[in-house]
Amino acid sequence: MNYIQKLVLVGNGMAGIRTLEHLLKIAPGTYEITVFGAEPHPNYNRIMLSSVLAGGAGLQDIIINDWSWYEENNIRLYTDDPVTAIDTENRQVTSRSGVCVSYDLLLLATGSKAFILPLPGADKDGVIGFRDIRDCETMIETAKTHKKAAVIGGGLLGLEAARGLLNLGMDVTVIHLNGYIMDRQLDEAASLMLRRELEEQGMTFLVNKRTAAITGRRRVEGLKFADGSELEADLIVMAVGIKPDIELAVSAGIPVNRGIIVNDNMETDIPGIYAVGECAEHRGITYGLVAPLYEQGGILAQRLAGMETPGYSGSVTSTRLKVSGVDVFSAGNYKDEPETRSLRYQDDIGGVYKKIVIKEEKLLGAVLFGDTSDGAMLFSLIKSGDSVVGREKELLLGFNPGQPEGSGTMMLEQMPEDEIVCGCNGVSKGDIGEAVAAGCRSLGEIKACTKASASCGGCKPVVEGLLQLYAGAETGEPIKEGICGCTTLDREAIIDGIRGMGLKSVKEVMNVLGWNEPEGCTKCRPALNYYLGMLWPLDYEDEKESRFTNERYHANIQKDGTYSVVPRIYGGVTSPADLKKIAAVAEKYNVPLVKFTGGQRLDLLGVKKEDLPGIWSELDMPSGYAYGKTLRTVKTCVGNTFCRFGTQDAMGMGIRLEKAFERLNAPSKVKLAVSGCPRNCAEATIKDLGVVAIDGGWGIYIGGNGGIKVRAAELLCTVKTEDEVMEWTGAYLQYYREQANWNERTAHWVERVGVDSIKQVLANAEMRQQLVSRIEETLSTTTDPWHEIIHNEELRKNFVQLPELKAVME
Repeated sequence: MNYIQKLVLVGNGMAGIRTLEHLLKIAPGTYEITVFGAEPHPNYNRIMLSSVLAGGAGLQDIIINDWSWYEENNIRLYTDDPVTAIDTENRQVTSRSGVCVSYDLLLLATGSKAFILPLPGADKDGVIGFRDIRDCETMIETAKTHKKAAVIGGGLLGLEAARGLLNLGMDVTVIHLNGYIMDRQLDEAASLMLRRELEEQGMTFLVNKRTAAITGRRRVEGLKFADGSELEADLIVMAVGIKPDIELAVSAGIPVNRGIIVNDNMETDIPGIYAVGECAEHRGITYGLVAPLYEQGGILAQRLAGMETPGYSGSVTSTRLKVSGVDVFSAGNYKDEPETRSLRYQDDIGGVYKKIVIKEEKLLGAVLFGDTSDGAMLFSLIKSGDSVVGREKELLLGFNPGQPEGSGTMMLEQMPEDEIVCGCNGVSKGDIGEAVAAGCRSLGEIKACTKASASCGGCKPVVEGLLQLYAGAETGEPIKEGICGCTTLDREAIIDGIRGMGLKSVKEVMNVLGWNEPEGCTKCRPALNYYLGMLWPLDYEDEKESRFTNERYHANIQKDGTYSVVPRIYGGVTSPADLKKIAAVAEKYNVPLVKFTGGQRLDLLGVKKEDLPGIWSELDMPSGYAYGKTLRTVKTCVGNTFCRFGTQDAMGMGIRLEKAFERLNAPSKVKLAVSGCPRNCAEATIKDLGVVAIDGGWGIYIGGNGGIKVRAAELLCTVKTEDEVMEWTGAYLQYYREQANWNERTAHWVERVGVDSIKQVLANAEMRQQLVSRIEETLSTTTDPWHEIIHNEELRKNFVQLPELKAVME
């Protein structure tokens, strides 16, 4: 293919890549494109870093454009190799590794860096910003060995960092210079409501505090404040703001101020060089929100494609956020000032706050807390400057039951076509209309086509409303969301199709049920593989290529490409002989770390891929399945065997449960526990299934979770014998296997269907026995994967070298 010009993009972040997405859409094949990125990853959604920190997502879940996207669009990508020099005379860039590439047009999208306060001691170990994947990894690792964290900065990033650290088990104190948190996005009333909510979650706040110094020797030990008070801390996260990354531009002689100075066409003063994103300064303003950056990218793409464009004139910004599970929205000028009028609605019990500010008959600003469904409509009015006289109370109260039916649709109809609906991905109302016109008829298809609601999810109600507005009349029925963008079918329809037509392979399901993508995707292939195995345990042959990396290699992959090995230790009870074997293997293979897990198991961390079969062979122990969507562990206390409070044999019960269900595949990972008395030392009431001993019997609890969102398990039943515990547990696990969505933990499933409906099914003795028979049939077909690989030369060939990064990202 002959390309007209060479385009080099410096920066593999959201703004620069969004510019390329637009350019490839409107002028494919116009440029030969090279991209340099400073991080070792493809383009990912930085907005979702807080989800990674909190454990709700992995890196693979926040990737926007994976490796194949670059290949499909003929883009040459250099990762972990930032550009270090620009030769503006000869139009060349040089990277850190020495790669030299010439350009006709150069696009700088270097983004920004976390601002680190110039405090005494800021260079100590344990002081970091919160800006990229590396920062998340540092926090996660630190939380394993340290317990006291301080976050300087009570803005959005600071609060998200604090929430993540809290979930990691650290004591977290947020220090804020001003009198109330998130003072740049919220007014004082909304801020106080948010603070109360976060304090209930476990955060501590110090406001009106100025940090004077960071104490400690080599590693941070605490903070000293200007008022003389001090705070202990062994991790300090600075989230006080960002500064544009302009060092490369400065070294090349490109004019800068706070950012790289650009005109309305996003051009710098150097011919052929453009800038977009957080590094660019337009009309004296730098932007840190994604919507303006995407707007810049769209305009620049038109310019590079040779299209007429009025240029970028700046952005009126809005902020729609989900702070630790609480929805907040703000836009425009929401401060009370002379000549402004404001209306407020505050419900402390329901956790809802709304405020609009009006000046000269126009909506000037708005703040929403708890209920942000009207955010897009209010933002549209702020930007348009239309008169709101006579509508003030309607705007404040939003879509209430007292309003005429269809008023919400009317508001959406009046929304301008260029109104940004999804701020995370820069998707407008018009984009959604075009997607529907192109054939999208479900939220999943809209997500796949436009990325709207695919990130934080805050815009989902508006996207669903627009979907109904554009497509509802055509379909004549509620639009259902499929399990992924490849299909409009939900779980029930797929299960019915597989069972009714006797479909026996992933490919067959996709062909017969009309998949849009003939090869499927990383969401539907594992789900179909599970559903087929669950429905046809005796006939279906597991499709290894539809499983994730951890399950294909039967070990948990670590961030450095090594693996962890967790042998099965039933009930957490081991023997001197097994401990000696583990120790000998760890020494022989130079295992860097041996650690007790939270489930009372020994974890051998840092194992090379090629060493896995050897370690499994010499351990001669079953797989602990610490990597799969299956039964992980059964945690126990010592029960009445040793404990003076114990009423039943907790260890024996736990071992029996673990041996019975150890290789059981499930929609998601499953953890059990058995406590020998109501003191509950094994934490059985926050497990997927927990068994608690009482005088003369056992209580069985279901739907607990000790992870990101702690959920107390609910009592399923009380039984007298161990055999009854086994029967009810088997029936419950099989019912969960048959009814839950793929990747749905028991806690979410129990919340969705209700514990009473589960009780009603399992209380029927005949149905209970049928479920037990089906789970026993499934278990009869399972084999230990470690032993299978050890004795199969073909399977061992997969363990010859470390995986490439691309495999890690799968």
